Amino acid sequence: MLLSDKTAVVTGCNRGIGKEVLTVFAEQGADVFACVRQENADFSTFIAELASRTGRTITPVYFDLGEPEQVKAGVRTILATKKKIDVVVNNAGIASGSLFQMTSLPDMKSVFDINFFAPLLLTQGLSRWMARAKAGSIINIASTAGLIGDAGTTAYGSSKAALMFATRTMATELGEHNIRVNAIAPNVTRTDMYDQMDEKARDALIAATALKRPGEVREIANAALFLASDLSSYITGQVLRVDGGQI
Repeated sequence: MLLSDKTAVVTGCNRGIGKEVLTVFAEQGADVFACVRQENADFSTFIAELASRTGRTITPVYFDLGEPEQVKAGVRTILATKKKIDVVVNNAGIASGSLFQMTSLPDMKSVFDINFFAPLLLTQGLSRWMARAKAGSIINIASTAGLIGDAGTTAYGSSKAALMFATRTMATELGEHNIRVNAIAPNVTRTDMYDQMDEKARDALIAATALKRPGEVREIANAALFLASDLSSYITGQVLRVDGGQI
């Protein structure tokens, strides 16, 4: 129960890493604001069952990260509850793959809107509330694509690189309020994006790891659990690579 009686905000909870973070956090004692783009019957059933099994409060919050006014409205919905926010996990993102000369500026902007600007806007709103409590942990889900510069990752990798840089500056600025800010950089992980990747490129990334296998969503969620908990109380401004030893 590493997150006993804490409250977390997690984006992109309806699938992949976000869904597993939601599950692990609830199992570890946290109430969670589960942020997704739109209401879905299967997701509603899932969070109801998770809440019943763990005894925690799972509150869905619906907004589109591509729409700044909706993000602001989502923040207002969360803050209106007056609950202390202990953890924020900026997980939601979109994948994009194309060679630099084939990537249009509008496509790059749309990737940055979701992967970079939206997490910053959400965190701006929530961190002001967290600063009043003088405590908190913010976790940005980045990617090794923002570190290694593979072909075809101009838009996606650049957006994640920007997020990792922002992680460090946010840690510097929010540290005086006892708010820690870290990022997790996964390698290839078994999610919906895994199935959408070019098989040859995916296999090459896996072959470049020491463990010679893709990551599992529970392994990324466990890293988020560590950074969310007091076990990492003196860690901030860091990028934790959860990548199977990508050389």
